[in-house]
Amino acid sequence: MYKMSVIIFAGGKSSRMGKDKSQLAFAGYSSLSEYQYHRLGTLFEKVYLSAKSDKFEFGCEVIADNYEVHSPLAALISVFEKLDVPEVFILSVDAPFVDEHVIDTLMNEERKEYDIVIAESPNGLEPLCGIYRRSILPEATKMLKSDNHRLTTLLENVETKKVRFTDKEPFLNLNHPEEYQEALRRLL
Repeated sequence: MYKMSVIIFAGGKSSRMGKDKSQLAFAGYSSLSEYQYHRLGTLFEKVYLSAKSDKFEFGCEVIADNYEVHSPLAALISVFEKLDVPEVFILSVDAPFVDEHVIDTLMNEERKEYDIVIAESPNGLEPLCGIYRRSILPEATKMLKSDNHRLTTLLENVETKKVRFTDKEPFLNLNHPEEYQEALRRLL
């Protein structure tokens, strides 16, 4: 078990899905959020969900976004405002196939000189799959104040280590209804 907290980002608008994807049933659980919470609880010391409010129907700790805007950058800042920890592992709720191999690889990377260690799949950068250190706060806060919410900009402006993965399967994101249906087929 990793002596680090994992934060499941579940506060997005889910506009492409047409309904809140964090609440979709998955793998025998009432929601994707509950599935991710229990799965990651076997790997990490502490699990939190990041969202605008506590919309979850199971026992979990929620870190509410402190900002009106819907953005992973604002959620990330809220996490470090709430938790007094040097680093956290971030994973999007809609990435249920990011497995122990991916997590182990990222966790075992040498990261002393880096602010962020993230996955890079054949699809590109995976900014919501990786380790973020508190040292990102000055740059992230500056970006938020200037209304720039792009995590890719944050990655460019701090010391970021990109860890390349050759398999794109673990990084399937459930953004559209057909991707959700594909994910359900994978479980069979």
